[in-house]
Amino acid sequence: MLIATLAALIGFFAGRHFATNTAPSPSPTTNASVDTLVPSIVAQAAQLDGAAFADVIKGATGRNILAIDSDAETDREIIDAISVTMNETLTRMNAPDSPVRGLSRINEASRFFEDSMQELLDAKEDFSCNVPLTAEGEPQRSGYPDLRLLHHPSGRVTYIDPKLFENKSKNSSLRTFYFEPKTRTNKVLDDAHHLLVGVAHDGNDGAWEFLDWHLVDLSRFQIDFKAEFQAGNKDLYRPELIIISGGEH
Repeated sequence: MLIATLAALIGFFAGRHFATNTAPSPSPTTNASVDTLVPSIVAQAAQLDGAAFADVIKGATGRNILAIDSDAETDREIIDAISVTMNETLTRMNAPDSPVRGLSRINEASRFFEDSMQELLDAKEDFSCNVPLTAEGEPQRSGYPDLRLLHHPSGRVTYIDPKLFENKSKNSSLRTFYFEPKTRTNKVLDDAHHLLVGVAHDGNDGAWEFLDWHLVDLSRFQIDFKAEFQAGNKDLYRPELIIISGGEH
């Protein structure tokens, strides 16, 4: 029942676009559909708070999240490869010549962590690591997940999503993870492990010290759902919507 509910909601949000650059004026039929669908979505969305992320992925992509079994040889090899990589990456990022020194925002540092992890994992025997391909076959950096690790002897795929966070915010409830279901740009194309690597820093902007890292198995992760309608500036400031403008320019 949960996966069916997820699939219905995902289909709605992935397939309908209420604000686009070329959107026509709403028709009575469109308005009738929205009037019917919105109350249903709101009612169903309430059922999804605390949903298992594995069910979300199944409903969105048809793929299964495989739990890590630390007693299994393949899984131990995957964990060991990531562990060595993360230790080396922290050493790199804490070095005086680290590429993240002097950056204005911690979000800008994430790309360097991803690049280091990809390089180191891809160089390991029996492994290759790449930016995931979308359903259309194009590599895409943005969106979940960030990296796709392949263990060649077993054919096992592991999706990896690195996240940087300030150490004192470890128990914060503010949103730091999200997954947006897509169709054409879906990057989850395999039954796979889903791992998040959280990297704690000291909060010293531009001169961060990266303290430790945590490997999280998302097969047991629970996530909340927020139904959200959104628009960009191109949608907001369409000439036909503006009543009056002022100013010198």
